[in-house]
Amino acid sequence: MKKPLYLFSNGQISRKDNTVYFDTGKEKKYVPIEGISDLYILGEVDVTKKFLELASQTETLIHFFNYYGYYVGTFYPREHLNSGYLLLRQAEHYLDPEKRIRLAALFVSGATRNIRQVIKYYMNRGISGLEPTLSRIDGLAETISNVRQAKEQEEKRIEELMALEGNIRESYYSAFDRIIKNPDFRFGARSRRPPRNNLNALISFGNSLLYTAVLSEIYKTHLDPRIGYLHATNFRRFTLNLDVAEVFKPVIVDRVIFTLVDRGVLSNDDFEEESGGIMMKEAARKKFVAEFDKRMETVITHRKIGRPVSYRRLIRLELYKVEKHLMGEQEYEPFSSQW
Repeated sequence: MKKPLYLFSNGQISRKDNTVYFDTGKEKKYVPIEGISDLYILGEVDVTKKFLELASQTETLIHFFNYYGYYVGTFYPREHLNSGYLLLRQAEHYLDPEKRIRLAALFVSGATRNIRQVIKYYMNRGISGLEPTLSRIDGLAETISNVRQAKEQEEKRIEELMALEGNIRESYYSAFDRIIKNPDFRFGARSRRPPRNNLNALISFGNSLLYTAVLSEIYKTHLDPRIGYLHATNFRRFTLNLDVAEVFKPVIVDRVIFTLVDRGVLSNDDFEEESGGIMMKEAARKKFVAEFDKRMETVITHRKIGRPVSYRRLIRLELYKVEKHLMGEQEYEPFSSQW
């Protein structure tokens, strides 16, 4: 079974026959390319042309993160599952205002339902004071259909959906301090590039990992990642992965964060001030990646197909549902966690 490979050390990656050869100057590592689903480069690494040729031949995506842990881009090999028919359907659903709004609203609804499930999970574990947050989110969620059915122009409604999703998530984030109860991981306000505190650093890093994981799964379908619906298709390389990731952030990224902090795996010593913000140390990123990977491989019983699937597989199944929606075979119904 193929698995992601994460490289944190500095060095050079090259090709040795059909293996990934990684030389740090202190140690040499050989990894068969057949066992790698995608590659995450989090260190300062030089990559040879021959290795990129190998990655392209084996359809292996390479995700690059910079020194600060920010995602900077992906080596996306030539697409091998191109479908002109589906590409036209994607473009049609983007250019048709009602079809685009419908999909964008469904992504927001899916994200909201999973946010509710996370809050209810911790309420059931005896954490008090979450009821007002849940009530606010329910009130905001009721307006999603109103935005979708409004008579305003498409771009105005998309902006309103984005703002609504932002308000729902802001309400959700306001509950983090009650859930975590650790003074070293106070939320404050959402901040990015650079994050202003430990918790924001975790959220940004976790979201980046999920964006790239979804992108890797898109590559294995007939979908084009450049055409998104909630996140506008523009000069950014990829947007569809951002749409789909919204549905899974609460049950993957946020649950990983809660687990790491609750178990004391991460502490204030795992972070440092740099470039006007707070950055995760390399050891912290390794701990996060280990728990994230564990979460992605966690197996649950899928209600509809009646068999165990991992969260990584759930993402692929979600993309297949998007495909069916675009082709008019079945209305898209976002994944909704029951646990």
